[in-house]
Amino acid sequence: MRTETHGSDTAALQESAGCVNAVPALFVPMGFRLLTLRCFHSDPDPPAFAWLNQRIFRTPDRMGRHGLFFGAAFRPEIMEWLIARVGRPSSRESGKPQRNPDWPDVLWHSVERAWPDDTRTTEWSIEVVFASEDVAKAFAERWRERLSGGFDG
Repeated sequence: MRTETHGSDTAALQESAGCVNAVPALFVPMGFRLLTLRCFHSDPDPPAFAWLNQRIFRTPDRMGRHGLFFGAAFRPEIMEWLIARVGRPSSRESGKPQRNPDWPDVLWHSVERAWPDDTRTTEWSIEVVFASEDVAKAFAERWRERLSGGFDG
């Protein structure tokens, strides 16, 4: 996998701040970073959010009684694929929940962006880092179309 840093390069593939088309993931050592969420700053009004049309992570549920939550949960078919290769995300050994050390780490990253039309956004990406290079390569190969910003069915 090639290594790149995240920045406006990925977001530059979109024509305008309002574009929610998926963009290609950036590959990092043993994983990838995918732009998933855009926060629009419109002071003095509250921010607005747009979820990008990527096919790796689930779309967040609508607001519930406890407010907005943007969790990073893999789509069901990706969960199934990961569980078949590295096991469930956690287990209850000795009655205590334990994280599966082979499960990928999932981290949020943000970068501020000013658009030509004076729109200000925060671009939120999810970074996934696998515990092994073999799983990272297999994931990149299996989900290549989705990681490139496309749809595979």
